Amino acid sequence: MHSRDSTHSSERLRMAQGNRPSNPRKSKATRRAAERELAQRQAEQQAREHRQQTIIGIIVTIIIVALVAVVGVVVYRNTHKSQTTQTQSTSSARLTMRNSSIKPTNASDDGGILFSKNGYGKKITGAPTISIYMDPLCPGCGNFNRQTDPTLISLFKAGQINLDIHPMSFLDSSSTDDYSSRAANSIAYIADNDSNPAHLLTYISNIYAEDFQPEEGSSYKSVSDAKLKKEAIKSGVPKSVANKAFNRTYQKWLDAVNTYTPTRKELWGSSGSMSTPTVTINGTMLNLTDVSSAGLSLKQGILKAIGLKESQIGDSSTMPSIGSKGEPVDVTSD
Repeated sequence: MHSRDSTHSSERLRMAQGNRPSNPRKSKATRRAAERELAQRQAEQQAREHRQQTIIGIIVTIIIVALVAVVGVVVYRNTHKSQTTQTQSTSSARLTMRNSSIKPTNASDDGGILFSKNGYGKKITGAPTISIYMDPLCPGCGNFNRQTDPTLISLFKAGQINLDIHPMSFLDSSSTDDYSSRAANSIAYIADNDSNPAHLLTYISNIYAEDFQPEEGSSYKSVSDAKLKKEAIKSGVPKSVANKAFNRTYQKWLDAVNTYTPTRKELWGSSGSMSTPTVTINGTMLNLTDVSSAGLSLKQGILKAIGLKESQIGDSSTMPSIGSKGEPVDVTSD
């Protein structure tokens, strides 16, 4: 007979044995299979996520490219629109300037007043043409005139040059009474109604004189039409012409000149814009900064550029070396 404790021990042994795996090798294989299956599922999940990220990246790239293209089109259209508007504005100003019913008879298609000792609109054969773009209030224009005008007048009288004056009036805002427009209009009117261009040259010299030309901006002191008229009469302009020279007859034409002239790229300096004074010789701009850098006065720069010695000023038998079609001599050359 078994004792009770013996019986209980036997039962516990059987129960413990019943809880143990019946096949250890099979259990390990099952775990490994489960691990492989889990690893495979993880790998598949990572692959799916990678594909999703790739697809998302492609979509984002496509969207960015599309946006860049749209922005590019918008920028192009806006730029093109601006350029078109500017072109239309330039074209409109040119047409207004050329086709105005009230404009100086002697004015060229580019807003200049050409003359020589032979009269308005008449060139001296073989002589270079010096064009001067100026505003009556411009300090630099006054300085240029005071340094060069005696020489230019001598060359003009000797038939050694043609002159082409371009009056402008963009500095009206720097005066309290539209001085630039009043004076520029008077230049155009005198040129159109007094057949002697020597009078016009003297008048321009008079209003650019250091004791006459007003300062600009806050230092400006009003100059009346009567004072300008007095200078015109002193220059030889007939009183009948001087009396009507300050009615701003050609204001619409002058406004068109102010709009059109600055758009001419051949007149732009290194700053990318046009300023006064601007000087061209046979259509090529003379760089006044180069004249200064070369250690020359404005008078010397003009003479060198046209190929004439100072001793030859006023000698009608000697013409500038560049003639009527040559480019200005490089003022920086030896």
